[in-house]
Amino acid sequence: MFDGLRDLLVSLLGKGDLSDILAVVVYSAMPLVVILLYALFAIYAEMKLSAFLQDRLGPMRTGPMGLLQPIADILKLLQKEDISPKDADKKLFNMSPFIVFIGSYLGFAALPFSAAYIGARINLGIFYIVAASGLVVVGLLMAGWGSNNKYSLFGSMRSVAQIVSYEIPTGLAILCVVMVAGSMDMQTISKLQEGGIQNWFLFGGPKHLAGFGGGYSWLLTPFMLVAFVIYIVASLAETNRVPFDIPEAESELVAGYHTEYSAMKFALFFLAEYANMFVVSAIASVLFLGGWNSPFGDVLGGPVMGLFWFVGKAIFFVLIQIWIRWTLPRLRVDQLMNICWKVMIPFGMATVLVIGTLVTWLVH
Repeated sequence: MFDGLRDLLVSLLGKGDLSDILAVVVYSAMPLVVILLYALFAIYAEMKLSAFLQDRLGPMRTGPMGLLQPIADILKLLQKEDISPKDADKKLFNMSPFIVFIGSYLGFAALPFSAAYIGARINLGIFYIVAASGLVVVGLLMAGWGSNNKYSLFGSMRSVAQIVSYEIPTGLAILCVVMVAGSMDMQTISKLQEGGIQNWFLFGGPKHLAGFGGGYSWLLTPFMLVAFVIYIVASLAETNRVPFDIPEAESELVAGYHTEYSAMKFALFFLAEYANMFVVSAIASVLFLGGWNSPFGDVLGGPVMGLFWFVGKAIFFVLIQIWIRWTLPRLRVDQLMNICWKVMIPFGMATVLVIGTLVTWLVH
């Protein structure tokens, strides 16, 4: 796809450095367009779903069925005054929203949107995404410290403790799939699951590959289901979504680490949260649900339909996160840490041990 884009620019502008640079810029900006369009959809879906769950109508005055409400909200944020606290550390305060968004945006580079489109095919793709998401932690800490507000600092410390703690069960769940697939390349992981729903890693992995345990890979299914549940729960905590939205507990910390932010800086935090929701959902679909593969094998397959399946599966998990947010109550800090360190990590380590043993037996 990149070569096609570069050929198009070369035909328009002639061969040279300008065409190459423009091709890289346009290719790199494509995920940004996806994020903005997806954010508009997700905001509208959240408003409507929350209204449905609370037995009210939700937005319905701006545009038909309130469809233009997200655009109106963005225009409102653009017009608001950008306020900074008098005694804030201006450099950290101003840089933080950009660092958080960049950390979320980097994750899109290694996502395999279809068999024909992936931003950067990296051998250690899933490892790269986990590492890049660590930048978000730095940004949140900068926001809390730079605001010169004790509630913001408490909120950022809670957020950092939560994200770092829940990265352990997330890593263990990812490790389960990596051991079975034998690769960290997300395009390779997706390709291994070709052939239909029975070959998805959620159901034990590919059953059509020679040297993969023949018909015994179904033994992995219950343990892969456990790994899937661990990943989904941990991903809710990584994105600060209910029941793990403690860093933004309004009864104790007002709005947490972004209490002092307004206008577009606040919007960047908001956009990064929705981008994170898509990234963790996309990873779940790649690792456990076949990525861009059709559940019906070759039927409804191909690069274009692959994009449909990939985005559809990711959006499905985003809607699940929205549904959970407006259904469950918030946990306390001690409950959150107990679940991570006393439940999810032991279960995750046991799952890794069992799957590692089974994979060794099935392959050899």
